[in-house]
Amino acid sequence: MKKLRGGGALPPKPKLIQMIRGFIGGFTSILLLGALGHLTGTPWLMAPFGATCVLLFAAPASPLAQPRNVIAGHLITSTVGLVALYGFGDSILVMSLAVGVSIMQMQYFRAVHPPAGANPLVIILAGQDVVGFDYLLAPVLIGSIALVAVASLINNCGEETKWPVYWHGFSRRKAK
Repeated sequence: MKKLRGGGALPPKPKLIQMIRGFIGGFTSILLLGALGHLTGTPWLMAPFGATCVLLFAAPASPLAQPRNVIAGHLITSTVGLVALYGFGDSILVMSLAVGVSIMQMQYFRAVHPPAGANPLVIILAGQDVVGFDYLLAPVLIGSIALVAVASLINNCGEETKWPVYWHGFSRRKAK
């Protein structure tokens, strides 16, 4: 391991199979959502889903990449964004408040998913003419579930990985 200035070390380089899983997972996930959008005429892609793919396929053991965090995190923050937009408008103060409340709510519900922190900004910047409460169903809920489904397939290929690590707080790994 290479030492960093602060005394820490870089993480080890990933194995080739891990990088291939990351490529296939990210490619397949975004292609699936793009195809769903094309077929239904509903936009299924939102920028935070790209960041979600990074966690799901490059750091699948992270608590931030577990299904509960992905799905609930996106739902919580999108709900906060929509309530903020429709209740208080689109000022920078409202955006700031919505991001802060989103972080607090994800922490409270133990469903922290950093990419979802961008959802209030995406929603408020898009505006009421573009985003309505149906946005919670598609792309947020169904899109999150689709990403988790792809991650479940990709991350369970091979014998060294078992994903998810947990779902409703129950661990698949034995306590030591």
